[in-house]
Amino acid sequence: MSGREQRGNIARLTIAQALAGANSVVVYATGAIIGHTLAPDKTLATLPISIFVVGMAACILPAGTIARRYGRRMAFLAGAGCGVLVGLLAALAVMIGSFWLFCLATFFGGAYAAVVLTFRFAAADGVSPAMRPRALSFVMGGGVVAGVVGPQLVTYTMYLWPAHMFVATFIAQAAVAALSAIVLLGVKLPKPSAAEIAGGRPLGVIVRQPLFVTAVICGAVSYMLMNFLMTAAPLAMQLCGHSQENSNLGLQWHVIAMYAPSFFTGRLITRFGAGRVVTAGLMLTGLSAAVGLTGIDVAHFWLTLILLGVGWNFGFIGASALVLECHRPEEKTRVQSFNDFIVFGTMAMGSFASGGLLAAYDWDMVLWVSFAPLALAVLALAFASFNNRRVPAVQGRGD
Repeated sequence: MSGREQRGNIARLTIAQALAGANSVVVYATGAIIGHTLAPDKTLATLPISIFVVGMAACILPAGTIARRYGRRMAFLAGAGCGVLVGLLAALAVMIGSFWLFCLATFFGGAYAAVVLTFRFAAADGVSPAMRPRALSFVMGGGVVAGVVGPQLVTYTMYLWPAHMFVATFIAQAAVAALSAIVLLGVKLPKPSAAEIAGGRPLGVIVRQPLFVTAVICGAVSYMLMNFLMTAAPLAMQLCGHSQENSNLGLQWHVIAMYAPSFFTGRLITRFGAGRVVTAGLMLTGLSAAVGLTGIDVAHFWLTLILLGVGWNFGFIGASALVLECHRPEEKTRVQSFNDFIVFGTMAMGSFASGGLLAAYDWDMVLWVSFAPLALAVLALAFASFNNRRVPAVQGRGD
């Protein structure tokens, strides 16, 4: 690809990331609240969000197969179609009061989110090795706009139809997903080569690399804890007597914090190494839980969510950069989709646990439990360092 095509792809992927990110924000902002209203058992309140994560895990490998055989753009458009479907199904579910139809809708939302997260790897296609971490993180930076669009979409549309709160929100979300599909039509990526379709080395050989194991553990823990705490936070705020508007604003700043650092995370990785950036992310995630334990005022929730967002950014993007070091070019779609499958599968378990803990105990218990997987990720990094397998600064060799 020419430099002009590469820049055009990165620009379009960044815009699509900004638009498509509203899908996840809308689901997280409303999912537990709608679930609490519609669920036959209140302990199932966060099940729609858990199903959202299951959709991510279940659909990432099929999306990778589509990308490997027909090209990434085809996978992107299939994901956008799921984004339109989630909005329409969720609106119908709220209108007729069907909890299980709403869960089905969030499954398709998860499928859309899974495809959107592959934008970060697509940005590195055809880019020089030294620039891959920056291209990856720049596309993730498009989520900053999603952090504004998503919560405001909820705030300004949730009461448009007083008889059915949030119906207009999901219709608007479907329209945004359709707009994202139009943007993605202009992405120009090379068609899969015969070597890429063949897949390269056996997957078992690739995933046994110590660097890949470390990357997967850190990526999975970073994403699981972000999801674990963010799933419960809106409902916890409501149970603590805070308004939906305050919850929406807290989620807005959380998502901005998730993506705003992306504009310089790639530079940090290049300068300090992915391992140090991941470590910083894990420490910030731990700090977010500690802040949450100090009180239940709006400010405590907001600061917890902001620190959690920055911690996720460093941990997840740093781990994603490590994955780029673990495969050859012809192996990229298989290895990247397998990595995301593990990450999203782990997220699903955390999401299920989050709702049950909040219902059975309280917000403090959710925060305390988050320290266990955090310790596991820190130990994984320490073990790699102890065995003289230093997590390197990513140069994007892909070989």
